[in-house]
Amino acid sequence: MRAEERRRILGDDVIAHIHARVAEAPDPPPELVQKLRRIMTHPGGQVPTAEDEV
Repeated sequence: MRAEERRRILGDDVIAHIHARVAEAPDPPPELVQKLRRIMTHPGGQVPTAEDEV
C-alpha cells in the first residue's frame, strides 16, 4: 500500500496520532538493532551468523 492510499483510508488525524505514539516509544537496545539489521538486509536468503560478519 502506498502512502497516498494509507492517507486516503486513515486520514491525517489518525496518521498524526500513530506518529505521536511511535515517537513515545523508547529506542530499541543495540543488540536488537543488530539482529534486525541482519534479518532486514538478507530478507530472501540465509541470515548470516556473527562469524560471517567479522
